[in-house]
Amino acid sequence: MKKQVIIILGPPGAGKGTQAELLADKLSLYYFETSKILEQKFKEPDKNSIEIEGKKYDVLKEKKLWEDGILCSPPFVSYLVMERVKKLAGEGESLVLAGSPRTLYEGERVTPLLKELYGPENIKVFLIDISAEETIFRNTHRRICELMRHPVLYNKETENLKICSLDGSKLIRRKGLDDPETIKVRLKQYRERTFPLIELFGKQGIKVNKINGEQSVSDVHKDILKAIR
Repeated sequence: MKKQVIIILGPPGAGKGTQAELLADKLSLYYFETSKILEQKFKEPDKNSIEIEGKKYDVLKEKKLWEDGILCSPPFVSYLVMERVKKLAGEGESLVLAGSPRTLYEGERVTPLLKELYGPENIKVFLIDISAEETIFRNTHRRICELMRHPVLYNKETENLKICSLDGSKLIRRKGLDDPETIKVRLKQYRERTFPLIELFGKQGIKVNKINGEQSVSDVHKDILKAIR
């Protein structure tokens, strides 16, 4: 089977992770979660700093940025992402990426690597578009399960749910990250630092498919699959 990479972009709360999980299951892709790579690094730092391109990056300082809703230093994120991408490509995995790349710096380094490893014709990019108001609403109501960390959609059926139906662990809010003020910071970061990637992908010869993210999860998924096929 031909190896491929699917990149999902969008503001906080657009449903990037949900769609990535659905695509991973449907198309047998490896779900590459940058947030989990960062969480893992911050939870169990094997060293206090990482030297990248001759400069040292303090892991605890990067963790503080992340907790405040500010994007971590692009060289720090790019280093972790590229190391993992090389490993997975070497194992023959096809990937779906949600939340990476997030900055022009990262895009300028990760995109050529993906093109080299997978071929530009096998990379598809989707922008799940939602309004700022929808971003704030979704994030302030978002909960994840304590054990597997997957998000639980907020609706009338789930608003009083306290236990995850999949693994039985508690449903929790991401303390700090999903507070209204932090979300506004994250949204500003997205506009200023992530949205310019759309132009970068165009220059790299990779089409960005825009998807209406304010539809149902099912309809967003159908639109993405239609564009892939």
